[in-house]
Amino acid sequence: MAEVIALVDYGAGNLHSVENALRRVGAEVKVTADPDVLRAADRIVLPGVGSFGACAAGLRAEKGAIEAMHERVFVGGAPFLGICVGMQLLATRGLEHGETPGLDWIEGEVRLVQPTDTSVKVPHMGWNDVAITPHAKGHDVVEPGEAYFLHSYHFHANSGKDVLAMTDHGGGLVAAVGRDNILGVQFHPEKSQSYGLQLLSRFLEWRP
Repeated sequence: MAEVIALVDYGAGNLHSVENALRRVGAEVKVTADPDVLRAADRIVLPGVGSFGACAAGLRAEKGAIEAMHERVFVGGAPFLGICVGMQLLATRGLEHGETPGLDWIEGEVRLVQPTDTSVKVPHMGWNDVAITPHAKGHDVVEPGEAYFLHSYHFHANSGKDVLAMTDHGGGLVAAVGRDNILGVQFHPEKSQSYGLQLLSRFLEWRP
């Protein structure tokens, strides 16, 4: 019996493009915010586009969804993938348009990208390298390559051990975070052509 991937539907803008990409690599996808479906899912994917505050509010408006995700991931051990703002929501808080609490699954905060080179523009938009951090080499899902980014805020993790990959945009920016069965990527796998599809395929096979 095929595994069920719960793609969390809370009004995030990249929902359908992520769904299409997951289906392309053979996933059986349920687009849902139903707590019962989330608790029964084999894997959970949290997409996200837009501001941290709006995405956090949208997710909290789905009654019981956060609690169900927490139970399935932390108690049930289901592999979890956050994409773009879905990855940023893993942080303790976001500092976009004031301070907004995140899920606090990986300690840190989401701050404005401030390149040390003033000629470098924000947002960070387009293709850029994904460089694996030394302690994360050989990770089962995140591999070095080139991916598509689009963001003005970035994840600043409290512990370097939670940083799996970096990219450079007038200074280092976190490209992926992870801990145990939790993974988040700042880039968009669904827009990253073969690199992104291969990452999603590896996520489906991941046994953390």
